[in-house]
Amino acid sequence: MPHPFRLPAAALTVCAVLLPALLTGCGAGDRDDEDLTEQELSWEDCPAPSQAQGGGSAPSPLPGDRGEWSCATMKAPLNWDEPDGDTIDLALIRAVSSGPASERIGSLIFNFGGPGVSGVTTLPAFGPDYARLRTRYDLVGFDPRGVGRSAPAKCLDDRQLDAYLQQDATPDDNAERTELVDDTEEFNAACEKNSGRILPHVRTTDAARDLDLMRQVLGDEKLHYFGVSYGTELGGAYAHLFPKKVGRAVFDAVVNPAENAEEGSLGQARGFQLALDNYAEHCVSQPEGCPVGDSAQDVQDRIAGLLKDLDARPIPGVFPRELTQTVATSGIAQALYSQKLWEFLTQGLEQAYDGDGTILMLLSDSMTGRGENGEYSNLVAANTAVNCADRKARHTPADVERRLPEFRAASRLFGDYMAWGLTGCTGWAVPGAAEDPDVSAPGAAPILVIGNTGDPATPYEGARRMVEELGAGVGVELTYEGQGHGAYTSKNRCVQQAVHGYLLDGKVPAAGTVCS
Repeated sequence: MPHPFRLPAAALTVCAVLLPALLTGCGAGDRDDEDLTEQELSWEDCPAPSQAQGGGSAPSPLPGDRGEWSCATMKAPLNWDEPDGDTIDLALIRAVSSGPASERIGSLIFNFGGPGVSGVTTLPAFGPDYARLRTRYDLVGFDPRGVGRSAPAKCLDDRQLDAYLQQDATPDDNAERTELVDDTEEFNAACEKNSGRILPHVRTTDAARDLDLMRQVLGDEKLHYFGVSYGTELGGAYAHLFPKKVGRAVFDAVVNPAENAEEGSLGQARGFQLALDNYAEHCVSQPEGCPVGDSAQDVQDRIAGLLKDLDARPIPGVFPRELTQTVATSGIAQALYSQKLWEFLTQGLEQAYDGDGTILMLLSDSMTGRGENGEYSNLVAANTAVNCADRKARHTPADVERRLPEFRAASRLFGDYMAWGLTGCTGWAVPGAAEDPDVSAPGAAPILVIGNTGDPATPYEGARRMVEELGAGVGVELTYEGQGHGAYTSKNRCVQQAVHGYLLDGKVPAAGTVCS
């Protein structure tokens, strides 16, 4: 997601953590004279995820022969501008191909977005969804630099992060604006204090170079890749840097590469509003009626009223925390990532109207990487670190005030929230790289680009712009007329046939294909 942390695109993790209750070091060291492209990975049984990766149990075996997950560590330069200098350790996970060795194509590397999502924990959570692809590929996930077990960015401790995420993120007066700015400055200063060594080296272009090193270490001539959400931006950066090394690639839930930070946030305000419109219409269309409103407009009016009330008077959430306006907005947004979560949104709204904020807070916790034990993954820190390293813009409260009318016109419920999120990089220790990413990739192999018409976090228009920016003969657009963030895991047969046809058999679908 191309803006500072307020509403991170948690990619597909929302379904992996479906309301569960309802840190390692940098690994940096001195280089010896080895050629990192010739390093041999030592694949071993996977440990339980670290706190930075989200915690939990070691991944369960996959069905069938050769169904175990294995983990390894790959060394990469800390600073790609000084490739012979210190290294960091990048965490990888793999499930080897389940098909005959003679039919194996290579490794298929996944990135599930965020930025900040751990691929080492997310890939096993969705392993069964990618079983068909495993017939011809080793499935490989990784924690990008700054994430999980890969030199994780660290900012606040768990207690401090609880307080930071409950702050008023939509200030109404000068005192609240000052408090928001002060809290942001404290967060950013903590990131610099605790992660200063890694912060200059977590740009998406750095991660793209890691991908190419990974390709070589895994023994592949070309990079075969499946990017979701921010993973499409990473894939686009790779294609730009290494167009001749692109193999078979799929971009799903596509970031618009032609937007700067303001445009991206404004687009998301429209996207989440569209998703909320669709939720409200769906709720009132049910034969049994909608328990949170008599009409679609009534649903939205009641939600707006709830958020206004919470701004003045929070209600009990997950003890001892309270459901604030900010936390409720985050929880509502999380539920819009997948149609499977709409029923929980309805239950959460019903509960909140009765003075109980538990479900909406659990949804918000899922968004921010907070576990039942009160411990956070490093999603918030990594999301901020990567976004602020990538984007040049540094917005002041005055900048936000000037744009608020436009954001409010885009979304009554999410406009202020998205606009004030722009201030997250103000005062960041590391300058941003660019206004927007360069994904032009002349000469690259075809890349299948899938846009979802109901996607809240990466609005549909981004797919077409990605195709345009990749350049003639590279991007192949496919439209999925559906809801939620991403298309492949919706299990839509048309989408999956197109993806399987390309990744498994090399058959590029016709540009402009529409799946309903």
